[in-house]
Amino acid sequence: MAILKFPKGFLWGSATSAHQIEGNNTNNDWWEAEQKGLVPHKSGKACDSYNRYEEDFDLAKAMHNNAHRLSIEWSRIEPEEGKFDEQEIEHYRNVLQSLKQKNISTMVTLHHFTTPLWLANKGGWSNKKVVFYFSRFAEKVFKEYRDLVDFWITINEPTLYALFGYFIGNWVPQKKNIFLWYKVTQNQIAAHKKIYNSFHQNSSGVFVGGAKSYAFKEPFYPYYPLDRLWTRIHKYIFNKYFLDNTRNHMDFIGLNYYFHEKIKFPSFVPKNVDDVKTDIGWGVYPEGIYHVLRDIQKYNRPIYITENGLADARDRLRKNFIKEHLKWVHKAISEGVDVRGYFHWSLMDNFEWEKGFEPRFGLVEIDYKTFKRTPRASAQYYANICKTNQLEV
Repeated sequence: MAILKFPKGFLWGSATSAHQIEGNNTNNDWWEAEQKGLVPHKSGKACDSYNRYEEDFDLAKAMHNNAHRLSIEWSRIEPEEGKFDEQEIEHYRNVLQSLKQKNISTMVTLHHFTTPLWLANKGGWSNKKVVFYFSRFAEKVFKEYRDLVDFWITINEPTLYALFGYFIGNWVPQKKNIFLWYKVTQNQIAAHKKIYNSFHQNSSGVFVGGAKSYAFKEPFYPYYPLDRLWTRIHKYIFNKYFLDNTRNHMDFIGLNYYFHEKIKFPSFVPKNVDDVKTDIGWGVYPEGIYHVLRDIQKYNRPIYITENGLADARDRLRKNFIKEHLKWVHKAISEGVDVRGYFHWSLMDNFEWEKGFEPRFGLVEIDYKTFKRTPRASAQYYANICKTNQLEV
């Protein structure tokens, strides 16, 4: 048995997002779509974490997490255009203070897929004024919480949000327009840059980044020139474009790694060829995280793995999933890649967007009838890694 030691000060945590766990986020575009039956599931009370966050953070602390990633629900802070809700501002101050009191570092996401209804009615992220609206919200949040937040993430998975929301159309706002998709992408880039500059102008020592979904993509037939070319195009559009255009406005890069994709010309739909599958059919390919980390290394920024996890209701794969992915992360670190933290997705089971509550991504199991929290066996395994800052393989 070998012992793989991680760097001193490495962040160990788990990740969540507001709409997926809080419950009753009644003033955003996803909730509205849920009520109208435009998406197949309703979030309802979700995990009731709006009221139970102390219990959730106690579970994270018991797991020896020294960091936690969460999002602030924009529609709670700014329920009407230009009007900020002081009661909700105080709520999130209490949330962040709770983490700080437990000596847990905070990583806060400002946009995690949901948009206030008033902005959605103006065209949401396809409206050029979203750059102004989002940066105004971000600056308000920064002013309120700058002393309580260690890392800021502007936008979670901007490429996927634009793709699924404005081109494929299975996420809210369910548009299918390539021109809107491009416009949204440009607005995301502009908003990120503006917020980065604003935060740095107002404070020294601030850390601003983005959480980027980055799949490991390979040609279906490695020796077929068109598959190789098509793979490079896929990589550029879906992995690199946002980072290439914001690289000078990133203090760190957040990596969300889930997918290993085989690209076959001329299909836009990647092939899933991995033998091991999660409950929702996603392939499991731990080695891919190593190749992705080596690829991101070229941006010359610290990297935090901001999401990595799987739907596994019976907890049959999660322990090995964590071990194998961290083994490859350690290999990347040993070869000089500046990886500084790992946040497992997710701390608890939650509302998985268009897939509803059936996928179970949590280290902690949620009983959605009683909201009882029960750590899974994999949570104890992960806790030992977090506590010792090392991995046994």
